Amino acid sequence: MIPNAYMQEMKHKEDELAIQYLPAVKAMAFRLKERLPSSIDYMDLSAIGTEELIKLARKYDEKLNDSFWGYAKKRVYGAMLDYLRSLDILSRASRKLIKAIDYAVDEYRLLHDEEPTDEVLANILNENLEKIHEARIASSIYTVLPLHDQLHVGDEGAALEEIERDSLLEVIQHVLSGYNEREQLIIQFYYFEELTLKEISEILNITESRISQIHKSVIHKIKESVRI
Repeated sequence: MIPNAYMQEMKHKEDELAIQYLPAVKAMAFRLKERLPSSIDYMDLSAIGTEELIKLARKYDEKLNDSFWGYAKKRVYGAMLDYLRSLDILSRASRKLIKAIDYAVDEYRLLHDEEPTDEVLANILNENLEKIHEARIASSIYTVLPLHDQLHVGDEGAALEEIERDSLLEVIQHVLSGYNEREQLIIQFYYFEELTLKEISEILNITESRISQIHKSVIHKIKESVRI
């Protein structure tokens, strides 16, 4: 039987390991929060990440992994993304409304060279203002999920389940080759370097609304390429 004092010492060691990396988890939650609408609470993200960190610290084996944070980082971030997925942000009805909003936004921008407000969109689409607001929040949350999630959600994404991963990568590369260098950088900055729209806007001197438009265009073209 393992002595109780030894078990307490092991628990203390695990707690110390988790505490050591709490600032990194909080920074990760804050960074993710910067890319999300105000309705998502930073404290919720931080709590989810902290809970996952503690679980990982308690089962970490330094003989198998020489870097705890290297082992834990992706898993902690993944737990935060799983929390966002659990919000069920894209029901069939909201997907349909989001598509209508995207189209209306593009049309309005062409005519007025600015982003329409929720009130303007409600009038254009003859839709309840609260539903417009909720749909735009859902869309904002959706766009921080990994590219893989976005390609497999929605009616158009069904065909993506039928092709091999390597083939999908070829489709993505082909679609991106049709964009200029700056537009390709937007996708790289947003998905692989996880910059905010504001940061990308400052680096490339392009409006946040244009960045959002390019992002949506890429997703749409990838899905269309798979369906052809």
